[in-house]
Amino acid sequence: MILPTVRQLTFLVALSDYGSFIAAANAVAVTQPSLTAGIKELEAILGVQLVERGRKGCSFTQAGKVTVARARIIIAGMIELSQQAAAASEPLTGSFRMGIIPTIAPFLSPKAVPQAKSAYPKLKLYLREEQTARLIDSLMSNELDAAIIALPYEAKGIETAVLFDDEFLFVAPKSHKFAKQKSVKIDEIDLADLLLLEDGHCLKDHTINVCGGMGLGAQEVRATSLFTLVQMVAGGMGTSLIPKMAIDAGLPLNGLVVKGFSPPIVGRQIGLAWRKGSSREKEAKILGRLLCHAPANE
Repeated sequence: MILPTVRQLTFLVALSDYGSFIAAANAVAVTQPSLTAGIKELEAILGVQLVERGRKGCSFTQAGKVTVARARIIIAGMIELSQQAAAASEPLTGSFRMGIIPTIAPFLSPKAVPQAKSAYPKLKLYLREEQTARLIDSLMSNELDAAIIALPYEAKGIETAVLFDDEFLFVAPKSHKFAKQKSVKIDEIDLADLLLLEDGHCLKDHTINVCGGMGLGAQEVRATSLFTLVQMVAGGMGTSLIPKMAIDAGLPLNGLVVKGFSPPIVGRQIGLAWRKGSSREKEAKILGRLLCHAPANE
């Protein structure tokens, strides 16, 4: 019995991802004829047409779509097998793919990645900045080994661990009525004046949770990043809540006033996420603590 090869399955998945034979061939570093031949061989082995070829490109048959989905699972399993063998022989060697959400990535210590390289010289650490939902999808498809995200966050097949708590601080223009106060209370702020990040950023949801959601949403303008958010505050468009982590890391505040809350408010927890049952869980925890300079708490 002749079975499909991982190479053939990789060609098929690449064609699905890139939509054309030329782009798929470039992605897997082979010639177009080689990729086309590999997919035809796969069709012959399976005894079914997977791809319909036409003048305007290609499309997948129903059997092709089912095969692509199954091929992704098989390839992910092969990658996991290779990683398990490498981790068993020597942890934190080879490549490790770490995702980080945009409200954390710019504020990691610039020394963190060099320290990781120094501590584990055989490690090749690749970082990807994406919003949480995309990082979780990439974890499940084995495109990432772990991700640093804001907690709480629940997803099927994903496990998490807290690295440290991150406070929220109140920022406003210098002319704001709270400018001379040592601290503010959450029920003192005008929620209708509060600026938020755009949809898709979990920080927006955490801000809404902290404020109870009451009165939020009046502002029609949404910022795309924390950098844009503080610029909008500096421009007199409103006030906002900013993670202490970002401010400690040197987020430019353009002369804004920053006030802590009384009592202090933990707006979110910075944590680590990985696939349930991943062979790289221990390595992920080591790297997560190293990148975030968090204490060990196993």
